[in-house]
Amino acid sequence: MNIKQFIIKYRHVWILSYAFIYLPWFMYLEKTVTSNYHIMHIAIDDYIPFNEYFIIPYLMWFGYVAVSVAYFFFHDVKEYYRLCTMLFTGMTISLVICTVFPNGTDFRPVVDANKNICAAIVNLLYSADTCTNVFPSIHVYNSICVHIAICRSERLKNNRQLKTASLILMILICLATVFLKQHSAFDGLGSFAMAYIMYQFVYSDSLVPNRKKVSEKAIS
Repeated sequence: MNIKQFIIKYRHVWILSYAFIYLPWFMYLEKTVTSNYHIMHIAIDDYIPFNEYFIIPYLMWFGYVAVSVAYFFFHDVKEYYRLCTMLFTGMTISLVICTVFPNGTDFRPVVDANKNICAAIVNLLYSADTCTNVFPSIHVYNSICVHIAICRSERLKNNRQLKTASLILMILICLATVFLKQHSAFDGLGSFAMAYIMYQFVYSDSLVPNRKKVSEKAIS
């Protein structure tokens, strides 16, 4: 395969340039939203204990999203576009919300970094990631999007083990956001609502499969 063929075959890489929009915008918010923001909190947050071991699925989110996007990039371009559209549109909405409605949390605990390796990693996470720009949770939203893409994929429709593993990982990642006190449960609920709404738009043409065949059958 020569360079021209390579570029033509993988021309759908263009959509990943969204990173050049998202990352600067997000970093800007991280630097500027440091005070006078709305505290995200609901009653259930007070009953959820901190658990440093959830840092494991929390960090697995990066691989979960990246590997899934890469898989569809090489093996299912249609699903790749759907996944990226759902991911990037939701992420943009999240940035807009955080821009016009600065938000954050105030219930991070003091973590003893000497307790164990997971606690030490959580401490590093807290120092690198601020407690602002949390609603809706991108961790939760992106995990839902990836799981939907895996479940909707024609290539993966018979891979029950993968779908089950994806479901378990998605749930663990969602739980990790609250057990690590990175997010309020309300942030997660907002992500579920946004994912539901976005699903109606992104997958609207597949909600009624074989529409043409159904119409032809009705006519006949």
